[in-house]
Amino acid sequence: MSRRVLAAGAAGGLFGAGLALAGMTDPRRVLGFLDVAGDFDPTLAWVLASALLVSTLGQFCLRRRQRPWWAERFQLPTARAVDGRLLLGAAVFGIGWGWVGYCPGPALAALAVGAREALWFVPAMAAGFWLHDRWLR
Repeated sequence: MSRRVLAAGAAGGLFGAGLALAGMTDPRRVLGFLDVAGDFDPTLAWVLASALLVSTLGQFCLRRRQRPWWAERFQLPTARAVDGRLLLGAAVFGIGWGWVGYCPGPALAALAVGAREALWFVPAMAAGFWLHDRWLR
């Protein structure tokens, strides 16, 4: 197995563990965070602040490197346009997250820890991915 695959697996495992530790695998906590006018739960604000700090430090370190450890070059996004597809995708993502309390990362982490809600959400999400790919062809 290549170093890149192992690094990706380790990063995904660390990400999933962090999501589980932060409570992001509990849709009730996420929905409580999103319910600013009702039973608001501010604990996920610390998760967001921590993620911003880690991302900022990571970007600082990344910009000082000539190339990644296990790749020939960095593959950073180049698209800058805000178009209808981006807005529609963001709206569908936000509506789904607010409706159910899951987005893809926490849903997969919740599935890994055996959350019942994830047992129906993850297959529905996969079906949505499949339909999206078929629709765009």
